[in-house]
Amino acid sequence: MALALKSEQDHFKYDQVSSYIMQLIDKGTLKPGDRAPSLRKLSSSLKVSISTINQAYLSLEDKGVLSARPQSGFYINAQLNPSIATPKPIITAGYQPRKVRFGQLFEEVFTISNNPQIAPFAAARPSMELMPEKALLRETRGILSRHPAACLDYCFPPGHLKLRSQIALQYAKIGLSLSADDIIITNGATEALSLALQTVAKRGDIIAVESPTYFSVLRVIEKLGMLALEIDSNPQTGVDIESFEYALDTMDIKAILLVPNFNNPTGSLMPENNKKQLVELLNSQQIPLIEDDVYGDLYFSGERPCIAKCYDTENRVLSCSSFSKTLAPGYRMGWITGGRYHEKLLEWKQASSSASPSIQQLAIAEFLRSGQYDRHLTRLRKAFRSQVEKARYMISRLFPEGTRISDPQGGFVLWVELPRNINCFEVYTEALQHNIGITPGMLFSATRKFKNYIRINCGFPWTPATEQALEQLAALINKLNIA
Repeated sequence: MALALKSEQDHFKYDQVSSYIMQLIDKGTLKPGDRAPSLRKLSSSLKVSISTINQAYLSLEDKGVLSARPQSGFYINAQLNPSIATPKPIITAGYQPRKVRFGQLFEEVFTISNNPQIAPFAAARPSMELMPEKALLRETRGILSRHPAACLDYCFPPGHLKLRSQIALQYAKIGLSLSADDIIITNGATEALSLALQTVAKRGDIIAVESPTYFSVLRVIEKLGMLALEIDSNPQTGVDIESFEYALDTMDIKAILLVPNFNNPTGSLMPENNKKQLVELLNSQQIPLIEDDVYGDLYFSGERPCIAKCYDTENRVLSCSSFSKTLAPGYRMGWITGGRYHEKLLEWKQASSSASPSIQQLAIAEFLRSGQYDRHLTRLRKAFRSQVEKARYMISRLFPEGTRISDPQGGFVLWVELPRNINCFEVYTEALQHNIGITPGMLFSATRKFKNYIRINCGFPWTPATEQALEQLAALINKLNIA
């Protein structure tokens, strides 16, 4: 049976429509990231005009409850719940470089992520449902048909000119002038980061990292025999420059490795002034910055943030990225632009892996040249924003009181601070027994901090199964909180 609003003058009816939508949100029927009912559907249900529904939606948009998306409709915002607290910065009393030691846990996180029976909240990976599978495979088949010899032959460093030229054009969009000759193609961003570290440091050297930081970075530092020095960071604005400056005064730091745009796991975004200040500080000390920008294209609103290299006047920033989070994880296409370290990077690339796959380089180059990549990114950013907002909202309603949740402005992971009495490894173990994967916070620190933190991957579209898995995870955490 169709619902009908109480009979009142038309100019008051839109308030009733607004109240009706708010009731659906309060009851959890509509969650952040969900699409609001269409104007036509709600008009039919409530027996009011489409113009009245539109007026109500515009009013809710002004209040921050809804957001309009061109050619898509209105969506529920996470911002409607301002009470969601974000994780507190952790202040370190003193700084000591540490050897990084990982046990079996590192391998387990990746292993369970390959198991389709386990809810995919562990590894930071995008769903293949969101990738342009058909379009990219079409380009791959076309390249293979037109240039079979080039696809099957070696493509030695620095990589194929067509792909490097397209990457240079992407940088031009944020005001960074680079040529194809400034770019080296790598087998993913991890190889790029490894090459950068080997280029600027040696075994036993101290590498500064933000804390928390992505555990694969710590793993690379461990395997290269270097020492990790954790620097305090703010979950919203990134590494604390004053803390880093203090560390510079007391230790012989050879390089700093950061994710300025949408850090994994916190989602922090360094303000542009902070990036500029940090690069100037490093240049004054003649210390290189290794920048991981793998999430930079996944901003939720506004303009694409600049990278630290945009402020690099002395070519000391080595900027790394890849297409693994945005286009084709399995293609393993990454790159590095290393400024004054370019020739040494080439030597390390040639020594470590000799070449990168040819067919993937040519296919991605054509995908970028055709304009399909930019259109795909627009859709992908909307999807990730919706998925992250919905996860934040559900966690805020389901997890124990005192839980704090990051508020990222890009990427697709959430950093969740649980009550202090909850051990993240126990959460990881219990969840795995119920076929739910999460990443325990201790992996993001060489000193095993963040014992009451977990990271949640939001790279997959929400389904009844994933919602049920998150509800089950919340029940497990609430049980541990009581115990």
